[in-house]
Amino acid sequence: MPDTSCSKARIVNIDGQTDEEKQGIECLFNPKEYAFSKSNTWQPDPKAGHDMPQLSFGGGQPSTLQMELLFDTYAIDRNGGKAADVRKVYTDKVWKLMLVDKRLKDSKSDKGRPPRVLFQWGTAWSFIAVITSLQQKFTLFDVDGTPVRATLTVGFQQVEDKAELGAQNPTSGGIALERVWTVTDGDTLAWIAYKEYGDSTQWRLIADANRLTSVRHLVPGTVLAVPHG
Repeated sequence: MPDTSCSKARIVNIDGQTDEEKQGIECLFNPKEYAFSKSNTWQPDPKAGHDMPQLSFGGGQPSTLQMELLFDTYAIDRNGGKAADVRKVYTDKVWKLMLVDKRLKDSKSDKGRPPRVLFQWGTAWSFIAVITSLQQKFTLFDVDGTPVRATLTVGFQQVEDKAELGAQNPTSGGIALERVWTVTDGDTLAWIAYKEYGDSTQWRLIADANRLTSVRHLVPGTVLAVPHG
């Protein structure tokens, strides 16, 4: 069983507009492993009389991240001896992140689009992306057929290039792709701005980056992206 003693991974809808969306989906069990990949495009320019063509750089492709996430309600969310449906408690929320949100507008088509997400694991690194693939497999059922354990294979594609990827062990530190702040009781935007920038008047940067409509009352547990000042 994965180690659950370290900080939990979380998927946050950074385009979310409700408190529940901004709090994100916490993974009960952290992934055992994950894989990053990136590719570049090189265009061959063949020339007569040469064995090898000249190569010209055609641009970089976005990084991708793939992992398996386990969700389980069998031994954790039992209510009166009956386990909760793992879809209703956890996995439907992840599926929803692949669906078109009519409140959001694609920059090219001006039509609705799925939200961007932030995958965060502790404070070591995070990844701003869109979910490009999702496969769900149910592996345990209650006596009435209710699914109570599911594995999601999730593919993310990077949408913001912040920095080099951090260390491959999320608990060992590394360069963060995006600074984040998890709201606790008593936090205010001014206090967060002071701690992050040394200037409490810069709170508007954080509010705008997270599309906050209520700046006076932050909900504990909400994960905020902190833009570079």
